[in-house]
Amino acid sequence: MTTFDNREQAFENEFAHDQEKRFKVEAKRDRYVGLWAAEKLGKTAGDADEYAKSVIRADLKEPGDNDVFEKLRADLPKNDISDQDIRKAMTDALQKAMDEVRKG
Repeated sequence: MTTFDNREQAFENEFAHDQEKRFKVEAKRDRYVGLWAAEKLGKTAGDADEYAKSVIRADLKEPGDNDVFEKLRADLPKNDISDQDIRKAMTDALQKAMDEVRKG
């Protein structure tokens, strides 16, 4: 292998690793925000876990996190929980997930 081939392989490996970390962070974020929403909806432990899984599945529908927001917005009562509340919960959950993945 040439030096160029080695570099190319290293970049491909780094890209794959970064994509894997991103997927893990997003899945953890979705789980945390799903558990937050489940609490707001008054779900019990088992139902809360199932709801969190449904939020993770919702994130696989389209690129970005708008599909998660839309699911939460549709499920949560608008009179009690604002769009800003949802966005803040998503941001907080993302930070928690990033911290967790960094720590290993």
